[in-house]
Amino acid sequence: MNLHEYQAKSLLKKFNVPVQEGIACNTPTEAEEAYRQIHVEYGSKFAVVKAQIHAGGRGKGTIVGTDQRGVAVGKNADDIKRIAQNILGGTLVTIQTGPAGKLVNKVLVAQDVYYEGPSPVKEFYLSILLDRTKGQNVIMYSTEGGMNIEDVAHDTPEKIFKEWVHPGGGLEPFQARKIAFNLGLSGNAFKNCVKFVTNLYNAYVGLDCGMLEINPLFKTSDDKIIAVDCKMNIDDNALLRHPDVASLRDITEEDPTEVEAGKFNLNFVKLDGNVGCMVNGAGLAMATMDMIKLSGGEPANFLDVGGTANAQTVEAGFRIILKDPKVKAILINIFGGIVRCDRVAQGVIDAYNSIGNINIPIIVRLQGTNADVAKKLIDDSGLKVQSAILLSEAAGLVNKAVA
Repeated sequence: MNLHEYQAKSLLKKFNVPVQEGIACNTPTEAEEAYRQIHVEYGSKFAVVKAQIHAGGRGKGTIVGTDQRGVAVGKNADDIKRIAQNILGGTLVTIQTGPAGKLVNKVLVAQDVYYEGPSPVKEFYLSILLDRTKGQNVIMYSTEGGMNIEDVAHDTPEKIFKEWVHPGGGLEPFQARKIAFNLGLSGNAFKNCVKFVTNLYNAYVGLDCGMLEINPLFKTSDDKIIAVDCKMNIDDNALLRHPDVASLRDITEEDPTEVEAGKFNLNFVKLDGNVGCMVNGAGLAMATMDMIKLSGGEPANFLDVGGTANAQTVEAGFRIILKDPKVKAILINIFGGIVRCDRVAQGVIDAYNSIGNINIPIIVRLQGTNADVAKKLIDDSGLKVQSAILLSEAAGLVNKAVA
């Protein structure tokens, strides 16, 4: 589950991770008042207005139809209100959103951290994620933080450092010191960085994060180390342990069909192809998608109905697939182990009768428990459903459907 920047920062503060302070706002008037509050509390002459969407690249992205960036600096209350008016309700297109962009419903008005002091400010990059090849968490960091970190990784990979953390022992003090040293810090900045990295790793583990990225990790002119931006992803499987975090979910940022599928406990991911598929089991689903590709089609979705599927679940999956106008055919590939084939067949029949006329080919391959009963149910239903026994037969029918 992805979180907005303002939500992620509020969680980090619970683990004593210093962050750039800010106030989330829904309207331009709220943004104006937030600036006044920040000006009083932190003495900021300037403030930053940040669009809150589940995507990176906001600083380079623009609101459709304008030259307004997704992140902008305001010098006074009027500036902040004007920027918020330009951003709120607009569609922000960034390198990560694709051309469709994302609607901005909220902005974060944040304090200015580029104030004058005895030493120069610096921007770093730091993220924590799981390295599956080593079975260990890895802290990736660089002295080259900011908006062009992707270019740094591509052009100068030697500037990206990695520190692996053994899951049994956790982050060792010497590792936190090594990170601060490699970032070129000394004195109070060094000490503050060691504390920051230690607390950030505790937050990563304590919140069951899948990914935690700080960019930029910022050294202020008075040697404080703070998170100016934060991207946080929580492992969905761990949300039962964090009901307070689960309540932060913003479904407006998610694909509507994936949200609907979740209500029926369907594992669904929307893709850009032309063949809808419904399968039980992730492995069989991946093999089915490969088969669709080899037969000349393109998978329109990943849909695993699981081992407890019933007629209602299958009908729900059917309806979700049919909402995609790109779908030219539907392939149902079920191996009846735990789930019975006749339940799936009944779901197909119920969906057909409930939805009405379906003008695209439906190919059904059912093997395993009660497959013979399922075939008879479909044959006796009078529906225009094409059945297959072998995968090669199903592939041939898919090829005809999309040709």
